Amino acid sequence: MNKNRIILFFIFLTIFTIIFQLGSMSTVSQEEADLFMEEFEKLVLDIDAFGIFVHNTTIALPMFIPGFGIFWGLFSSWSTGYAFAAIATSVPEIANISPLTILFLTPFGLMEISAYSLGISRSFILIKAIFTKSSLFQFIKPTIIEIGIVIGLLLAGGYIEFYMIELVENESLEIPGF
Repeated sequence: MNKNRIILFFIFLTIFTIIFQLGSMSTVSQEEADLFMEEFEKLVLDIDAFGIFVHNTTIALPMFIPGFGIFWGLFSSWSTGYAFAAIATSVPEIANISPLTILFLTPFGLMEISAYSLGISRSFILIKAIFTKSSLFQFIKPTIIEIGIVIGLLLAGGYIEFYMIELVENESLEIPGF
């Protein structure tokens, strides 16, 4: 992997993080938070590890689309941060947790941000190649490899996230008052 590829990955990881943080700092009214939580609860009602993987993959794969993937990825970043703000409005205990902690100190958070940063940065590489009229054939193999890496990261991340959710739910059932 060349040095420029690694630098681009970290540039988009940083941009993703900043936009996620900005989204998490959004002011969400109680009404908006309640509406979000209602939709969120429907979404995750019977979700399992594979469902988490499918959800995250449907977000990640469009990030590989040249040009569009950059905007989609950054919109997804802000939306995820906004979702955190909505959850924090509805569940005040969450407000005491830094959103970046969840992103960088959980295994699934690291896997997801790495996957998304790979997709967004590849989108940038591809759109740059299109604008400079470079042959796209040289990008087919690395793009396919990176899509495979993203799928692997999100599959593992989905199972880890599900396991951690189950662990927290089981612990809270055993603690009186929760």
